[in-house]
Amino acid sequence: MTSAHRRHVLLAVGVALASALFFTCAYVLNRAAAVEGGHWAWSASLRYLITLPLMLPLVHWFGGIGPVWRAIRAHPLPWLGWSTVGFVLFYIGLSYAASSGPSWLVAGTFQLTVVAGMLCSPFLYDDERRRIPPLALAAGLVVVAGVLMMQLGHAGGGLDRAGWIALACVAGAAFAYPLGNRGLLLHLERHQPDGVPRLNATQRVFGLTLASQPAWVALALYAGWDAGMPSVGQVGMAAGVAVGAGIIATVLFFQATGMVRDNPTGLAAAEAMQAAEILFATAIGVMWLGEAWPSGIVLWGAIVVTFGIVGFSWIAGRGAAGDLRATQDLRSERGP
Repeated sequence: MTSAHRRHVLLAVGVALASALFFTCAYVLNRAAAVEGGHWAWSASLRYLITLPLMLPLVHWFGGIGPVWRAIRAHPLPWLGWSTVGFVLFYIGLSYAASSGPSWLVAGTFQLTVVAGMLCSPFLYDDERRRIPPLALAAGLVVVAGVLMMQLGHAGGGLDRAGWIALACVAGAAFAYPLGNRGLLLHLERHQPDGVPRLNATQRVFGLTLASQPAWVALALYAGWDAGMPSVGQVGMAAGVAVGAGIIATVLFFQATGMVRDNPTGLAAAEAMQAAEILFATAIGVMWLGEAWPSGIVLWGAIVVTFGIVGFSWIAGRGAAGDLRATQDLRSERGP
């Protein structure tokens, strides 16, 4: 690898690291809203109600709104269904779990998504993508073991009913996000509307955000009925998540993976930067929210999760390099 190539890879890794920092907004700001007494349904619905208008100029710049609208009109039910799975169920789970423990615990547990996308493959695909690579599965099981260590360590060796509910919510979110995004990608592969160009990543995110709006309006009505209007602070934190995780982090991550799509080492390294979310969530949570540093078995669990993510990303990234469809699948794992 020439020095120019090395600099290019390092730049991509730096962009991916920045995306991990902005993705962390979701964990920390949702936790802050929960600590201040904000209702989980407001945290969830406000994020996507605010995201939609923010994405309008972005999607106008990257491909336009017209193709997205024509694709949704051609097949509205798949868009409604996959947006419900990949956006609504996903973010309801994360928002509800925000009150269960420190932000680093939710961030660490959500890393189960690296296993979830892989385990969904046999149920989605009927080609070579249905196969689960043994090495990737082994790395994923390391992540699972680390998550269990973190959860049990935080709960003092045993989870109570609330702890199991929170764990189930985050685990469900970790499966819903890649399932919804992969499901939509597969639908678009099989049912490309006549006269509609292939949608890029920004257009797909916008389309899912648009299709999920009825669910978010209904959830906001429920939040208003159950808890009244949200505070100005909670609206501001939801807007921070929308801008930081929903816009900036997503664009940066797509940019990073696009820069090194044909470089196995570079793509694997960029993918591995998602492990930094645990570090960022821990540091910000301790400094801003006064959360305790993880220690003992919790700390070891976080370390195990980090190694598992790096191993999985290395295997998956090197396998996807040069394959546009495989790179799109990797991108579909990214959240929140």
